[in-house]
Amino acid sequence: MIEVKEHKATEAKQASVLGGMSALGHEQVVFCNDDATGLKAIIAIHNTVLGPALGGTRMWVYKNEAEALTDVLRLSRGMTYKAAISGLNLGGGKAVIIGDSKKDKSEALFRRFGKFVNSLSGKYITAEDVGTKTKDMEYIAMETKHVTGLPENMGGGGDPSPVTAYGVYMGMKASAKQAWGNDSLKGKKVIVQGIGNVGQSLVKHLTEEGAKVYISDINEEALKEVSAKYKAEVVKPDSIFGMDVDVYAPCALGATLNTENINELKCAIVAGAANNQLAVEEEHGPMLTKKGIIYAPDFFN
Repeated sequence: MIEVKEHKATEAKQASVLGGMSALGHEQVVFCNDDATGLKAIIAIHNTVLGPALGGTRMWVYKNEAEALTDVLRLSRGMTYKAAISGLNLGGGKAVIIGDSKKDKSEALFRRFGKFVNSLSGKYITAEDVGTKTKDMEYIAMETKHVTGLPENMGGGGDPSPVTAYGVYMGMKASAKQAWGNDSLKGKKVIVQGIGNVGQSLVKHLTEEGAKVYISDINEEALKEVSAKYKAEVVKPDSIFGMDVDVYAPCALGATLNTENINELKCAIVAGAANNQLAVEEEHGPMLTKKGIIYAPDFFN
């Protein structure tokens, strides 16, 4: 009886994975495990019609494997849209490594992950994402050529964060032109949620143009540093959505916009770097439209 129950539970899990893939239109999902290095990762390939799937590797402490799977499926689909809208001969893919980037990293772990990437024979090309850096890409590159975002001294482009931030900045300006008739952000009030590498670069662009910038993050040390450097005003995380601002820029993790906080929004524009900002796309996209808020998705910026 126990064996039958376990078999049914396994079948249910498999059906859930395949169901999730089918719902979002994925081609392939690869589960990677290596006990020796502690590697637990998932590579999701969404679409390769236009070319090999490109997308970074995120390292994060997920609550469970189901949460990690949901994240990688949504992230990889977003990369398909990003490549397509940019006119690139690339498809969409993404990978997640389950672990704490502050204490679980090792050369062995990333090299083992590189071997998994290499086993896909170029169908997936990886790069940096949340929790990974150019040094990690160096380790991956020891095992595969299907990696980008390498340091400049290795012929790569280095940290992509400044470029990503500039794209968000330009997307924000395009949205401003739609909202107010010109693309100037001078004097506009902008709340940047998440001041990692991308968020900090975005704050720099906004400050230089003369915007009034507010910042929020769970990293108190980073808040103090960015606030002092750019004269940005610190806001508590639970106060973000009800603020009287012109632009909300989500630059942390995804699914920050839901039914409750969209009703609180007073901004005219949502434009940020965070992936998959809407908790439920089919519900929360129309909610923003109904409120008259211009939404620039992450893959557009």
